[in-house]
Amino acid sequence: MKIIRKIIEINEERCDGCGQCVLACAEGAIEIIDGKAKIVKDSYCDGLGACLGECPQGALKIIEREAEDFDPEAVEHYLAQKEKQQQAAKPSLACGCPSSQIQTFNVSCQDVNRPRFQEETSSALSHWPVQVRLVPPTAPFLQGADLLVVADCTPVAYPNFHRDFLQGKAVMLGCPKFDNAEEYIKRFAEIFRVANIQSVTVVEMEVPCCSALPAIVRKGMEAAGKEIPIKEVVISVRGEILHKEQKVA
Repeated sequence: MKIIRKIIEINEERCDGCGQCVLACAEGAIEIIDGKAKIVKDSYCDGLGACLGECPQGALKIIEREAEDFDPEAVEHYLAQKEKQQQAAKPSLACGCPSSQIQTFNVSCQDVNRPRFQEETSSALSHWPVQVRLVPPTAPFLQGADLLVVADCTPVAYPNFHRDFLQGKAVMLGCPKFDNAEEYIKRFAEIFRVANIQSVTVVEMEVPCCSALPAIVRKGMEAAGKEIPIKEVVISVRGEILHKEQKVA
């Protein structure tokens, strides 16, 4: 039944598709569709505006208009269906695919004593897999690790990525724009619960769609009830460090 009530309105001209509002909406009423935030269904939006303060572009506001009444039962069913879809989409580590087989790499004496002129060709990667969706929370290389969470464009943009960021860290790589943010939050939450992570460095690009990555990691910490030192680094599309910030989550 339609009634006059408060509901979120999204200004698509201002929206840059960063996805911060998606993370803030506990009812799942907002999704990024074709690069813009959109209300999935009026009856999923409670109109309370928890998402308002999360929008860096000020693209959201509460208005009053005719809309379907908020339906908490429909929201519960909708979220349950999304959870099932996400579980079904999760890769199985038993599939035999080389991309999902856990591997740990040892640094040899030859690597340590490599001549200076060859240093740039040395890989600092210490494990496999590296994709957020493929790394299990119980992976041995995560135990007690300094975690590096990377937007997947940054190793291409930043020329000395291995030397300046990767050495001595367990790395997880993904895209906050094209992957599922809620799935990421749950994955990080489980990692923070079981892996005794010592610190987190988040490296993102300056483009708006990357700005959700630190928020995803922090929400994972909150869900796990952990406070872990976190450093945020922003890289320009020309491969320069634009910003560094050290904080406790």
